[in-house]
Amino acid sequence: MIEKYLKQTIFSNQKDFRDNYKIVIPERFNFGYDVVDEWAKTAPDKIALKWTNDQGAYKSLTFSELKKETDKTASFFQQLGLKKGDIVMAILKRRIEFWYTIIALHKIGVIIIPATHLLTEKDLIYRNNAADIKGIIAVGEEPIITHINDSLAESPTIKHLISIGPEVPENWIDFHKGIESAPEFTPIPDVNENEDIMLMSFTSGTTGNPKMVTLDYLYPLAHITTAKYWHNLHEDSLHLTIADTGWLKAVWGKLYGQWLVGACVFVYDHEKFTPADMLSMIEKHKITSLCAPPTIFRFLIREDLTKYDLSSLEYCTIAGEALNPEVYNQFLKLTGIKLKEGYGQSETTLSILTSPWMEPKPGSMGLPNPHYDVDLLTPDGRSAEVGEQGQIVIRTDKGYPSGLFKGYYRNQQLTDECYQDNVYYTGDVAWRDEDGYFWFVGRADDVIKSSGYRIGPFEVESALMTHPAVVECAITGVPDEIRGQVVKATIILSKEYKDKAGDELIKEIQNHVKSVTAPYKYPRIVEFVEELPKTISGKIRRTEIREKDSMVQ
Repeated sequence: MIEKYLKQTIFSNQKDFRDNYKIVIPERFNFGYDVVDEWAKTAPDKIALKWTNDQGAYKSLTFSELKKETDKTASFFQQLGLKKGDIVMAILKRRIEFWYTIIALHKIGVIIIPATHLLTEKDLIYRNNAADIKGIIAVGEEPIITHINDSLAESPTIKHLISIGPEVPENWIDFHKGIESAPEFTPIPDVNENEDIMLMSFTSGTTGNPKMVTLDYLYPLAHITTAKYWHNLHEDSLHLTIADTGWLKAVWGKLYGQWLVGACVFVYDHEKFTPADMLSMIEKHKITSLCAPPTIFRFLIREDLTKYDLSSLEYCTIAGEALNPEVYNQFLKLTGIKLKEGYGQSETTLSILTSPWMEPKPGSMGLPNPHYDVDLLTPDGRSAEVGEQGQIVIRTDKGYPSGLFKGYYRNQQLTDECYQDNVYYTGDVAWRDEDGYFWFVGRADDVIKSSGYRIGPFEVESALMTHPAVVECAITGVPDEIRGQVVKATIILSKEYKDKAGDELIKEIQNHVKSVTAPYKYPRIVEFVEELPKTISGKIRRTEIREKDSMVQ
């Protein structure tokens, strides 16, 4: 499949990959027709999806079966009056209906917004009105149903409420009855242009209201790199990305690139993450490729891995937050597998990666994806030197790459703030070593300037996390008359240390940081807390900590 969309698919080394990787852009591309339906035609019995849940249910879908289900779903949506350009929100957790829904909406030109089941009434009202959402497709269970129903009085554009069950409330449409009674679907291969909006996603909202990222129909092609040259997948791979479908990470690892490569997607639909259950799934189903954030790997390595047969695992990748080297080292020691890190945003696809030809450096994101023209810019606008911090940017003066967002929906001001003069500013700061590897520092707004030093929160947090007392932490800057700012650590203690909170433990933690990293980075202020402020997606809101501290000053 990918041979149609790449000038060259096999590379001998990193230089070959860097110099010769190039996506061939078709005149018109629709993932539903050109990938799912094409596989159904050329390899109808090829397994596309293996789905199971924590109740023991199991379903396997071939591409021909997937085409049939998505065609029926597309016809059902057409019967409701949904048409090209309409916007629909999908709150479907890891239910198999998500895959039917997203492909069907692509086939009829309807824009989909995947959304998390954690949204409250207030969150829904904001999103419904910000995007003029026409319909919501959701899991029929509490509290999802109540939150949606409570949002309706202030959401005038909502016309359709569709439940996949188990409950179908009054005035809601039954998804399964709808697709069973739908007439035969007639494909619309010219339903979209490449530049049309296909998918929208709300950002995490770490610094304010979530922004709406718009992605076009070429977006899936940029995920060839994700699946083929980061996950290192092949047609016999069974890939598991641990992510809920409410976040873009799901389409990174559970859909586009994987099926372009011809790999099989594995989905474990669970209500609560349990490391032992996840390891059992890997063993039972013989997962060959795993991708998850560092937090998940931290939980996995705390289990007794000798109890599980993980020999099927060929390759593991890690992203979603900066990788603490200790996680890398422990996983390598326990499994023999070197975690390959990557970096990207909602606004991009994989932008920096550790490819199969690279020796990973624990804690480094890797090298730029050759699909993007990535650089590091200093505040005065020049490319950063080796060892010098700069903001990660993507240049577009030589062409606007597929996969890069089209802007923030209905917010030209925010778009103009991050995209100027053919440069997209990610807002993330990193530095580059002598081998060209990128090392994450933190968000530009989070970098602390103390006594002339620029201190990234991640490097201090990494040092803190190696102390047994620290379960989770956040590093922020606090205004200081002499130093400009000083480093503050807000820490959640492990249960073994909670009764030891006090000056003695603070001193011990400070000295520990001094011994692990450069002494000037140690936190001069330490606060112990029960929880950290976070977004719905689980990202720490350092801005909230800073705001709280400024009120105390």
